[in-house]
Amino acid sequence: MAIIIKTSQEIEKMRRSGQAVREVLEHVRKFVKAGATTQDLENAAVAKMRELNATPAFKGYRGYPCVLCTSVNEEVVHGIPSAKRILKDGDIVSIDTGVILDGYYGDSATTVAVGATVPERTRKLLEVTEASLGRGIEAVKPGATLGDVGAAVQEVVEAGGFSVVRDFVGHGIGTKLHEDPQVPNFGRRGLGQKLREGMVIAIEPMVNAGGPDVQVLSDGWTAVTQDGSLSAHFEHTVAVTAKGAEILT
Repeated sequence: MAIIIKTSQEIEKMRRSGQAVREVLEHVRKFVKAGATTQDLENAAVAKMRELNATPAFKGYRGYPCVLCTSVNEEVVHGIPSAKRILKDGDIVSIDTGVILDGYYGDSATTVAVGATVPERTRKLLEVTEASLGRGIEAVKPGATLGDVGAAVQEVVEAGGFSVVRDFVGHGIGTKLHEDPQVPNFGRRGLGQKLREGMVIAIEPMVNAGGPDVQVLSDGWTAVTQDGSLSAHFEHTVAVTAKGAEILT
């Protein structure tokens, strides 16, 4: 496992790319409403990235066609924006994006409810998924293990009555979008790679309202829950510092 430890100067660059990702997501959230299409969200992201002079991290990555992944309802990750996909009241949409600034990547995701008529269990899914990310981040410190991080996420999710996706995990990040190590959202405390100061990882719980199994659709990208249940996704890029975790996005 070739884990790349970042210098303080490199982490400063990643702060800037992380800030850009955060600004893009905050901008795109404003366009999430009933009647909007996922292509509208894509167009908003493209415009904001141009304003920030940021290079899209996703577009062209292994042939992916867009700057956002927009995953609606039972779609877990990697949903492709489309002018044909119209958001409705009660939907949820996961928005995942990344940028490159000065050669360094930032990566983050959020899940947004559409309208005010979202069922209580759907709201709970979003709350629990976001809380699990927060608990995973709290577990990050030098000497902790990836098992500690994964267990922290898993415990929150399962206590909430939901399930953690196993097929997709978080990852290291730096001058590449995906670096070592892989960062599972499940695990056992004390097991796995130890965290060291200077590591930068993307922690990204993907949580299903039903079972954990997923399948990829014929487009080769969009992953959906196998049982048709809803799925939520939250992600931050996080640096390991002497004091613990620093959220860069």
